[in-house]
Amino acid sequence: MSTKNQFHRNRVLVSVGIVLAVGLGTFASSAGAEAASVLTGPIDLGTSATYGVLAASAITNTGPTVVNGDLGVSPQSSITGFTGAPNGSNVGATHDNDPAASLAQSDLTTAFNAAAGLTPTSSGLSELSGMSLVPGVYSGGALALSNNGSLTLAGTSADSVWVFQAASSLTIGSATHIIVTGGASVCNVFWEVGSSASIGTSAQFVGTVLAAQSVSAATGATISGRLLARAAAVTLQSNTITVPSGCQTGSAPVTTDSPAVTSGSPTAATVGSPFSFQVTASGTPAPTFAVSAGTLPAGLTLNGSSGLVSGTPLSSGRTTFSITAANGVGTNVTATYTIVAAVPVLALTGQDALPTALLAGGLLFVGTVLLLLRRRRREFGAHRIESNG
Repeated sequence: MSTKNQFHRNRVLVSVGIVLAVGLGTFASSAGAEAASVLTGPIDLGTSATYGVLAASAITNTGPTVVNGDLGVSPQSSITGFTGAPNGSNVGATHDNDPAASLAQSDLTTAFNAAAGLTPTSSGLSELSGMSLVPGVYSGGALALSNNGSLTLAGTSADSVWVFQAASSLTIGSATHIIVTGGASVCNVFWEVGSSASIGTSAQFVGTVLAAQSVSAATGATISGRLLARAAAVTLQSNTITVPSGCQTGSAPVTTDSPAVTSGSPTAATVGSPFSFQVTASGTPAPTFAVSAGTLPAGLTLNGSSGLVSGTPLSSGRTTFSITAANGVGTNVTATYTIVAAVPVLALTGQDALPTALLAGGLLFVGTVLLLLRRRRREFGAHRIESNG
């Protein structure tokens, strides 16, 4: 086989291999306990339902913020910036590290765990701008609504419920809008946030934030709902927060103790390019994650709290591994995944062209040498014929 044909064959094999890798990268198998936590109504907030703002360490306000609801801090004691106009004011009770605030924090923890343990109807979300979402449970790593973006919650009745699960942060950009349609109520929109939530300048936000850490609202943001923080502070700047009225009493979801993996299959990866795959699982309390068999592809790591597999693959190949979700209650569940990392096709530009150029130059040199040798052989053969003649 000639060098040219061999080179062409190698390029075809590489292309076919990449196509196969992309195809294989969509397959994964999982098995585990048949456990789930099903949403049957709004999240039960208990006594925290009357609070427009509830924090663990402090509530700090700047400007003429108005909270149409209760204020509360527990277990620490710090509420500043609420001395009446021109500073902040609230229409409701103020509970500064008293038994009522302590009970509200306990009820907030119960509500947070109930929301976190729900089985998602859709997972892998990140950017919400431009979406129109029917009632359900939506999960992702870091959820965001970009500046000037809008999100439509397309309800079907007053009983429509939405629960958003952000494994890490929630970032609502400036001048954003959340629109509730179809006769649905802002009472039934809940945002469970694994770390902290921030609401941008002049945003029009809807729903109850259940944050594991802190919540902040920038200048002019309006909130139809509640800002509830379990472990840290709530920071306000000239905001209007209105606790919705006429809300139905929350109902407890139908839950099971054991976690259940709810994520699908990972996409294909490319060597040298950023990659991420979100492993999700239901369960109450929310489970943690660990690699229990095999190893992740070189360059990737697992966040044990959020279940996010991320990084930059360093080598090509097909890697199979297992991840176990555990919440300390009931039976652990294990899922097995396969990630295929393919070598990218090098473009004939810039530094990426250097290996290809070297290969092409080498082949050209070899081809030239072979051609000259062939020509010399013909000339030598012709000379022998003449000499013998």
